[in-house]
Amino acid sequence: MSSTTNTSTQHTSTIGSIGTPSRRNTELGLLVFAVVIPVFAYANVGLAINDEVPAGLLGYGLGLGLLAGVGHLVVRKFAPYADPLLLPLATLLNGLGLVAIWRLDQSELLQDIGQAGTASPRQLMYTAMGIALFIVVLIFLKDHRALQRYTYISMVGALFLLLLPLVPGLGQNIYGAKIWINVGGFSIQPGEFAKIVLAVFFAGYLMVKRDALALASRRFMGLYLPRGRDLGPILVVWAMSILILVFETDLGTSLLFFGMFVIMLYVATERTSWIVFGLLMSAVGAVGVASFETHIQQRVAAWLDPMREYTLSRQDVEGHSEQAMQALWAFGSGGTLGTGWGQGHSELIRFAANSDFILATFGEELGLTGVMALLLLYALIVERGVRTALAARDPFGKLLAIGLSGAFALQVFVVAGGVMGLIPLTGMTMPFLAYGGSSVIANWALIGILLRISDTARRPAPSPAPNPDAEMTQVVRPS
Repeated sequence: MSSTTNTSTQHTSTIGSIGTPSRRNTELGLLVFAVVIPVFAYANVGLAINDEVPAGLLGYGLGLGLLAGVGHLVVRKFAPYADPLLLPLATLLNGLGLVAIWRLDQSELLQDIGQAGTASPRQLMYTAMGIALFIVVLIFLKDHRALQRYTYISMVGALFLLLLPLVPGLGQNIYGAKIWINVGGFSIQPGEFAKIVLAVFFAGYLMVKRDALALASRRFMGLYLPRGRDLGPILVVWAMSILILVFETDLGTSLLFFGMFVIMLYVATERTSWIVFGLLMSAVGAVGVASFETHIQQRVAAWLDPMREYTLSRQDVEGHSEQAMQALWAFGSGGTLGTGWGQGHSELIRFAANSDFILATFGEELGLTGVMALLLLYALIVERGVRTALAARDPFGKLLAIGLSGAFALQVFVVAGGVMGLIPLTGMTMPFLAYGGSSVIANWALIGILLRISDTARRPAPSPAPNPDAEMTQVVRPS
């Protein structure tokens, strides 16, 4: 009997041992294009309006490039494995929005009525504040799972933010909606920040309650009907959205919050019945409130017949029809390729030209092609957010990422749909494009949280410690 001893060494191959590319150089290259494109657009506007390159072109390019560069360095340092597309996409949209706002600032019509001239410098300041908050999120939020500890505190904070506009002396009623507060001479829209805080609460709550909410008592017409006691959460959120609609007359925020909750509820439970119940409750609530709320009735009437501005007296319509009509004419004038930067007349929309209706400026001056490109950029942000949710390793991160992405997508839909005449106007602003400090600051914070979740999801898993007992094996075979 003889024996032969074969020695083999076991190697464990993991993501950590192979290494995962961080894609930070890819992000840097995309950021260069995200800065160059708005600078080129800025020069085009100046040449179209004044037949010369704008004097502030260099300062604008350096300012936007500096802000983007600082954001990139912070991501490289504190979130090296984060998604490489989110920061360039947000920078490009923000830069194009600054160009469109500056273009409207040059309008003599808006200057004559005192509604232009200072919006673009303010928006650049808001952009700097937004990127500063973006940096704070990445530096101090080391792990997104820490937010789960503040689930119910987030609920209280969100309710506090939503109720602030109703406080006498603090809230402001602007064009029929009570969604702003006045602090230090600045108008702040707390609902923009409340959507992020509510997403944290919904993610923490649904992660704990998803098994109970997924249980069905019976099946009806192919749908699993939820148990009566499990309807409580959706009824509470529905009631809250209706109260916002009644007391603040804000259709957009109401749709955004309830829609975000239904999306997250569906993802958590995988029950189609929640989507059906959500749509039915939204329809019932909207129709019920519209039956007695004059402001909502005016917006619906303007949506159904925007041409009525010329058939009714101005005091009866309060300008809603005129805005909707001018926006549709702007899209029609733009055609397929647009009139060119700075060569449209969207300033005829007047006070909402650079906020609610800024998409009409892009539709007129860049045409259908430009609008589709913008919507594609928004779709890419949503897609990267959903991809982040799919890659997240913990249920809280999955729900939070899908909630933030869903809220972003819903906001784009209700704004673009309202301006294009698909749905009634909501009064919300297009993320990153429209003038408004609350919107741009809150959305930069949203991008920061998505990057933090993405970094955690894509970070290589640590290699397991070697096992000395498994390194050497002896195999004895008979001769």
